[in-house]
Amino acid sequence: MLDLDSKVWDKCSPTAPFWGFLGAANALIFANLGAAYGTAKSGIGIQIMGVSKPELVMKSVIPVVMAGVIGIYGLIIAVIIGNNVMAPEGDVPNYSSYDGYAGFAGGMTCGLSGLAAGISIGIAGDTGVRASAAQPKLFVGMVLILIFSEALGLYGLIVGLILASKKGQPCDSYL
Repeated sequence: MLDLDSKVWDKCSPTAPFWGFLGAANALIFANLGAAYGTAKSGIGIQIMGVSKPELVMKSVIPVVMAGVIGIYGLIIAVIIGNNVMAPEGDVPNYSSYDGYAGFAGGMTCGLSGLAAGISIGIAGDTGVRASAAQPKLFVGMVLILIFSEALGLYGLIVGLILASKKGQPCDSYL
């Protein structure tokens, strides 16, 4: 049994896996909240527009697809972080506090960026499909706005992957 005053506990806290798993959960939860909001909000605009111009419904599904991709970003980072968390072997932890905090930061970065992107896609998609139904020349502008909204989530995924891939020293190096 390791002594509680051991240097291992300073660098490899028994709570480190909690932070890693919390980062994975938050990545998926917040990204899916953004995807759900974006899908619902832009779906409302599509349905309202479809009443007067049903032939444009399939062309107007772009914001729904883009919102769904945000959820995939959260899934990717959650799987990566979750697979990096290691259980202790006996009394010796295998997952450092540094790794746990890196996983938490990566998950929060991706998840909250996904939430922001989903909100942006939902609002821009809702008004964009209605406006492009009334004036077809606005369609390209709507797509560009949606691309830049989606980029917010992509930035969060990239930074989240960088943060989650940071590795501290192995816990057995402190023994």
